[in-house]
Amino acid sequence: MASTIDTLARLSADKRRVALHSMVAAAAMTLLKLAAGLVSGSLGVLSDAAHSALDLVGVTLTFFSVRVSDKPADEDHTYGHGKFENLSAFAEAGLMALSCAWIIWEAMTRIFRHLVELRHSVWPVLVLLISIAVDYWRSRRLRAVAEQTGSAALATDAFHFASDIWSTLAVLCGLGASWMGVRLGIGWLRYADPFAAVVVSLMILRMTLHLGRETVAVLMDEVPAETRQRLVHEVERVSGVLAVEQARVRRAGASYFADLTLALPRRFTFEHTGELVREATEAAHRALPEADVVIHTVPREARAESVFDRVRAVAARNNVSVHELSVQSHHGRLRVEQHVELDENMPLKAAHEFVSALEAEILREAPEIDAVLTHIESEPATIEQPEETVVEDRRIESALRAAAKLFPEVVDVHEIVVGRTVDHIHLSCHCTLPDNLAMQRVHEVMTGLEDRFKLECPEVYRVTIHPEPLTDNLR
Repeated sequence: MASTIDTLARLSADKRRVALHSMVAAAAMTLLKLAAGLVSGSLGVLSDAAHSALDLVGVTLTFFSVRVSDKPADEDHTYGHGKFENLSAFAEAGLMALSCAWIIWEAMTRIFRHLVELRHSVWPVLVLLISIAVDYWRSRRLRAVAEQTGSAALATDAFHFASDIWSTLAVLCGLGASWMGVRLGIGWLRYADPFAAVVVSLMILRMTLHLGRETVAVLMDEVPAETRQRLVHEVERVSGVLAVEQARVRRAGASYFADLTLALPRRFTFEHTGELVREATEAAHRALPEADVVIHTVPREARAESVFDRVRAVAARNNVSVHELSVQSHHGRLRVEQHVELDENMPLKAAHEFVSALEAEILREAPEIDAVLTHIESEPATIEQPEETVVEDRRIESALRAAAKLFPEVVDVHEIVVGRTVDHIHLSCHCTLPDNLAMQRVHEVMTGLEDRFKLECPEVYRVTIHPEPLTDNLR
């Protein structure tokens, strides 16, 4: 946990550092390009200076957005502050669109109304070459940190500055063509500078539309269809998941949030369901690492659900446990017998009404069942305090061992405990049996042993026998 926090803190510091460096670089390039544009009178250079000024505004927004977006979730922002980065990217796209409109308007004015003669100098060329080198450096640095942190704002800036290289090259070409027009006396090349400004604007506009579309998609909680499909596919592979009934995914900054509703067999216990939810969460993280995953579960009837499963599902729905469950077929009609444990303090009338409602629900759930017979048992609600008598206990223990010898499957009985309360005698023991003995036969042996023992010791009220495999006692 501590290492994860340290990693997040380091990544957050990297984001702030690279955004600050980019802001300083944007301020320096804006001033240099503005000075070069005023000296030369080049609209292309001035448009590039305006572009850099908007870059400065954009990276300033980015710098503050990454600081805000790294704040943890609070009561007012339960999903965190990640979308502030997306808002910053949207604002930057809007500023870029405004710069396009201004540059195109000024270029059209120079072409059709008043063409400005350029003052050719080596300084604008040097400034533009420096700008290309700076944009190349910061686009690579921003892209590297954006890939590490998943920052939308830094990724926008990286893409932005990479495209700036091409727009600056267009301005250089415009200056070069205009200079050649003057030297060679080619009149139409005088329009190369405003034409280069238009090319720059169109490049900015194309990039703006692309970034704006991506930013709006995130703000509208749009995620690629393949991302959701990959998530659903991974979760459906978890053994026990019947279906993913609903899968919603949203993104805020670099963080993903996944909300899933899983259909699980209704016979599953709370413990089993909890374990399966943990496995499904791990599967979701394989598709979306570090995502915040919330899973809801709904009980559903499994496709291959047996009569036993449906009876147990009804019992679980009514928060009672059943045992000694059996289904007999008589002349093609099914009859269910079951033992149900109820609170020992429940009055008989209330217990009978509860069991009657339970039986009616079972008949509705499984229409092929013709009748249900329920044996009501009391579920202990008090802690019993046993009393021990040595001589009598030895007699009971001897009777149990004698009864066990009548069953060839029984290897031995051990850990025999005889306890007494005010009214009853209780016995518990462990019974060793062959490893490969079928559970049906195990149940028959345990029942037979208990019945035979009670013939010798009818005063024993309850017998609890725990079967164990032979290899378990050889360790």
